[in-house]
Amino acid sequence: MSDEEIERNYRSGLPGILGTVDTLISKLEAVILAMGVLLMAFNTVANVIARFVFGESIFFSGEINRILIIMITFAGVGYAARHGRHIRMSAIYDALPVGGRKALMIFISLFTAMVMFFLLYYSIYYILDLYSRGRILPALGFPIWVIYIWVPLGFLITGIQYLLTAIKNMTTRDVYLSTAVLDGYKDTETEV
Repeated sequence: MSDEEIERNYRSGLPGILGTVDTLISKLEAVILAMGVLLMAFNTVANVIARFVFGESIFFSGEINRILIIMITFAGVGYAARHGRHIRMSAIYDALPVGGRKALMIFISLFTAMVMFFLLYYSIYYILDLYSRGRILPALGFPIWVIYIWVPLGFLITGIQYLLTAIKNMTTRDVYLSTAVLDGYKDTETEV
């Protein structure tokens, strides 16, 4: 199954309301990421065409791409956590027996969730500070704090995802990297 099919057919392995919330967040992330990448590509191509055909760039194109990069980055953090695509340093983890890996994965998930919620807290204060300063984007003319709304939203979604991963590991026999990704490695060797 390709990555696109997995995302389109994503169903959380969590029971009840947790599974529903997880699936809804997954759909929201997919829409945000797809729209963000498409809009950034369209904006960039339109700016290049304007520069070469009309001799002038679209004056707000850089600000639009800045907003989209922030949006894609912080929506992408939750996506990576959901699909077990985050960077892992697994030498010690891989050497542990299944029970040790499970305990360590629960600890890692809970600790990472706490870090995400800590960053959520401080990102809200950062946005409030930007709001109090009243700065605006020069070309688009709207307040700078608005473009950073994606930061706490991304930390919130990622923290929830890691919390759900910990719950999944506490309620199942297997070890999960995320609510839908079972621990293990795909066979990457190719036949010669």
